[in-house]
Amino acid sequence: MRCASALILLLGLLGFASGAAAQTGAIEFTARVAPTVGNAEPARKIPFYLLRKSFADIQKEADEAEPKPDLDRFIDGLDVSKELKAWMKRTRVVQLQSAELTRKLAPEDVFTVQEFFDAYFTRNAGDETSGFPAPKYKESEKKSNPQRYERQFKEYREQVRRFLDANPQSLNGIELELADIDPGRKWLRQEAERRQRVRLHALNLAETRYQVTKTQTDLNGRGGFTNVPPGEYWLSTLEVEAIAGDSRVRWDAPVMVRADETSRIDLWNGNAVPAKSAR
Repeated sequence: MRCASALILLLGLLGFASGAAAQTGAIEFTARVAPTVGNAEPARKIPFYLLRKSFADIQKEADEAEPKPDLDRFIDGLDVSKELKAWMKRTRVVQLQSAELTRKLAPEDVFTVQEFFDAYFTRNAGDETSGFPAPKYKESEKKSNPQRYERQFKEYREQVRRFLDANPQSLNGIELELADIDPGRKWLRQEAERRQRVRLHALNLAETRYQVTKTQTDLNGRGGFTNVPPGEYWLSTLEVEAIAGDSRVRWDAPVMVRADETSRIDLWNGNAVPAKSAR
């Protein structure tokens, strides 16, 4: 009697195991890369991750979790005039040595922000052929005769204003005179440091929270996964690129797994991550 009961139990366990195994599926894939000129080549020895979420969405999750540098707070901490700070906040420009400066800079800004006026003066005052007005006021009179100094200074700024209105091209190159106060590199460094933190966070999320398993393609560019529960997954190379000639591609391709079925997918340039997103 005991033997019969044990046999029934054993058969039941085998049946349960068989039923459980039937609730999984498999994935087979082939990855190939085609250069601009030439035949497609197998993506050999490339690591592939089976993820429960696309790597693109994982990157968005990491980006949302990492606070962005506060531009207004950054500007407030700069050692520049309050007028220049106000201009930076209004235009959202902190890179003074760039072509963007002249696109954002209005003639009125030159006469509102002292740093811009000084740079404009330095840029143009030495060019005698342009007709740029020469100042008549003397710095020595700033204390000895302040009223005369102030009057002549205002007259000179008005002359410069008329010159700028008549010669808008004279603003070109003003950014070269702002090197000593340009905070652009410091701001770019803060943004680059944040991008690196986002990048490392995304990789960590992919490999810990969302990774189901991983494999590596063989010399024919083939790979696969077995005993995968049914559901939607993504085949991703994360940041690893497959290279053939001048082509560099990586994948983040969706794949559906059904119970007791093998899903097959061919990976190639056409379903790779777009180049603009791969950077």
